[in-house]
Amino acid sequence: MRYFLIAGEASGDLHGSALMKALQNADRDALFMFFGGDKMAEQAHTAPIVHIREMAYMGFSEVLRHLGDVRRNLSRAQQELKLSKPDALILIDYPSFNLRVAKEATKLGIPIFYYIPPKVWAWKEWRAKTILKLCSKIFTIFPFENEFYKGVGSVREGQLVYAGNPSVEETDRERGQAISHEEFLLKYRLRPNRPLVALLPGSRKGEIRANLKVMLETMDRFTQYKGIIIGAPGIDDEYYASLLGGREIPVLREEAPRIFAHCRGALVTSGTATLEAALCGVPQVAMYRSNGSKVAYKLMEKILHVKYVTLPNLIADREIIPELLLHNCTPERASEELAKLLRLESDAREKQLEGYSEIRRILGPQNAPETAAKSIVKGLS
Repeated sequence: MRYFLIAGEASGDLHGSALMKALQNADRDALFMFFGGDKMAEQAHTAPIVHIREMAYMGFSEVLRHLGDVRRNLSRAQQELKLSKPDALILIDYPSFNLRVAKEATKLGIPIFYYIPPKVWAWKEWRAKTILKLCSKIFTIFPFENEFYKGVGSVREGQLVYAGNPSVEETDRERGQAISHEEFLLKYRLRPNRPLVALLPGSRKGEIRANLKVMLETMDRFTQYKGIIIGAPGIDDEYYASLLGGREIPVLREEAPRIFAHCRGALVTSGTATLEAALCGVPQVAMYRSNGSKVAYKLMEKILHVKYVTLPNLIADREIIPELLLHNCTPERASEELAKLLRLESDAREKQLEGYSEIRRILGPQNAPETAAKSIVKGLS
């Protein structure tokens, strides 16, 4: 069968490549066309129709600046659907774009499967009704999502499938490939007597600029530790260097779980990386500075429909990791929380690690790509 997959950013490319591999195992005749990145291209043994580097525009202003590109990509996707008539359209997050493509697929009678649906339970809840209307199956990755969708609108029998969370398998696989601590220190010329703290300030320049400043000022207070930055795809070393203020902090270019294996703790901008750190057992403080105003914080409280922002806390439905958001994201607050976590056998550290075990139990043992692939192939047979 022929599958048309659409991923619009780096995380979607990673998840998409794993799903392609699972589809190949479930359907020996699987053929792919896709919007995606290098990982999907490697798995499919063919180039994407449109590469994610031409799609990964985030935020209103960035999308507005590239509106012409967005429209061309949308038109290209719609035309490809009409010309190729694939057996299935598989959407991976990236909702604004993907839901427009889905409407065209519906007109053409092409079954639609949403793998890793957008976080509509946090905000823009109205999208959930659209997703229910358009999709044959929705493969959720958090257990609480199914109940959310059932409370939004009419759900057809078998339409919602909790596939498991793909980050569990992906994180375990990458962490299993980590080199020894001695090799790691030698590779990056790091001193063995200074425990490492990972800094993950985000994936876009604006958020990196805002968050890294606070992270660096926090680490200035922990001279016995060494901060290391895990570089984001598409952000060059020169940009990080321009923000360091002369500090000697390396930017490492490996998958985060391979680096987490060597870290005592982490300062992490809220996002998928908080879940990766949790799955790797690295105590962390979640941070999101942005403009840091109280007005923005109050606005965020009104817009968001969830008690927490970070994935570990959302999954557990309680605070496992401290969330320092906007005006609360300061070097003083971050230092206070980080100090508790860096002390071995401290109560705060032990409680967070116990919370991580709880998260694993909640997410379950399911192999998300395999579960989704088998269900898609069965639904098309």
